[in-house]
Amino acid sequence: MNRKIKVLVIDDSAVFREVLTRGLSADPELQVVARAENPFDAIDKIEAFQPDVITCDVEMPKMDGIEFIRQLLPQHPVPIIVVSSVGRAVFDAMSAGAVDFLTKPSLTAGQGMDVFLQALIQKVKTVSGANIVKATLEMKPHSATAGMAASAEAFSSQMQLVAIGASTGGTESIYQLLKMLPTQMPGIVIVQHIPPNFSKLFAERLDAQTPFKVAEGRSGDLVEPGKVIIAPGDHHMIVKRFGNRFKVEVYQGDKVNGHCPSVDVLFDSVAKSCGDQALGIILTGMGYDGAKGLLGMRRRGARTIGQDEASSVVYGMPKAAFEVGAVERQLPLSQMPSAVCRLLR
Repeated sequence: MNRKIKVLVIDDSAVFREVLTRGLSADPELQVVARAENPFDAIDKIEAFQPDVITCDVEMPKMDGIEFIRQLLPQHPVPIIVVSSVGRAVFDAMSAGAVDFLTKPSLTAGQGMDVFLQALIQKVKTVSGANIVKATLEMKPHSATAGMAASAEAFSSQMQLVAIGASTGGTESIYQLLKMLPTQMPGIVIVQHIPPNFSKLFAERLDAQTPFKVAEGRSGDLVEPGKVIIAPGDHHMIVKRFGNRFKVEVYQGDKVNGHCPSVDVLFDSVAKSCGDQALGIILTGMGYDGAKGLLGMRRRGARTIGQDEASSVVYGMPKAAFEVGAVERQLPLSQMPSAVCRLLR
């Protein structure tokens, strides 16, 4: 019989600790080995119980969750899922080293609590084998990237669009990638598996902390150099040709591969609308969303890149794409900026 995944629950609310413990313990593959009400209490229990996964609130007494994550991971590389109210602090926690997050529901949410607990159970199972050491590495400037940034003429006029897909661990990987790319490159469209409400906050963070103009997508938005469009958290996003240019369309629809937005939906539209005028990139994430769409892009002449296993938080989506032949070149995240620039020449 396989060993159960050991979970440590950290939350300053005794009631919420109990709710999480009961919800997680209901799954036969999980075991809540300990609970903690603050980071100092948690440290002792991490050393005593050696959990496989930690759930952690951001707002806690004595030390906030972000500082706790920042101090914990160098000594104890444990996958951490942030469970918090909607807010920008979630992305600070991801930068500190957390691998995933969920919106904290009201204790009176009723059926919404059941949905939350099922999502949390799935995330715990997903991140139990996450690559924590690589997830916390900071990318360094690359001379080739800097050189390309200085010369817009170096890019081929044929390349019109870059499409990126990601899931678990993707918010930080996308941030690290965008901050190293030159704004003179073609417009970028992104699907990150993300809950509603968080996609707008994610776009605002990227807009403030990268050189690009970043916004949540709206139907009719043009794909333009220096601009990044993020799919809304509960809408699919596709690309359509508009004369000699491209624009996006967002719409509500059924989940594809278990997700809305879906990477496959975006990549399929890019394959049909852009052909060999596009570059596709698939980053860290659980599952296989994006593999078929990226293969369609490659078959129509697009260039394609996949994140390698060593630098992925979860090597699921990139692996699936690589195994079906969708990935032209597989690279660590740190080498992607210069590779993107070379492919866009």
